[in-house]
Amino acid sequence: MRLAIDVGSVRIGVARSDPAGVLASPLVTVPRGGGDLAAIARLAREHAVLEVVVGLPTSLSGAAGAAATGARAFAAELAPLVAPIAVRLVDERFTTVIAHAALRSGGKNSRQRRTVVDQAAAALLLQGALDRERVTGDPAGELVGAVQGGA
Repeated sequence: MRLAIDVGSVRIGVARSDPAGVLASPLVTVPRGGGDLAAIARLAREHAVLEVVVGLPTSLSGAAGAAATGARAFAAELAPLVAPIAVRLVDERFTTVIAHAALRSGGKNSRQRRTVVDQAAAALLLQGALDRERVTGDPAGELVGAVQGGA
């Protein structure tokens, strides 16, 4: 099972895969701030995940801005809390935009979308990572820090 997180400035969307690592689905939204890293680590343990995928927001050109720097810092702080579980940074371009569009087409207004869009974006991120790994045979994204004990 895998866990994906979409780190925002206010909320963190969390999604998980099925045990076979084929299908991603939204799980929960964690408020950003004190205790958020501990909550993510607790979810990783509760769901016995093999890997945590953190969305890396990059621009269309692939350049990293302030949001990408923040996501890298978040992933670096999370990695020792979930070790030996691997933490990977995966490009998340368009996931939030696609999630908003899908929820809007499903009849959700902006207030209704606000509470679940981060979870939906995390699910899109994770599904993309799972699909890439299935096609290439290699895990998507870049490994954060050194993982000891393998995972």
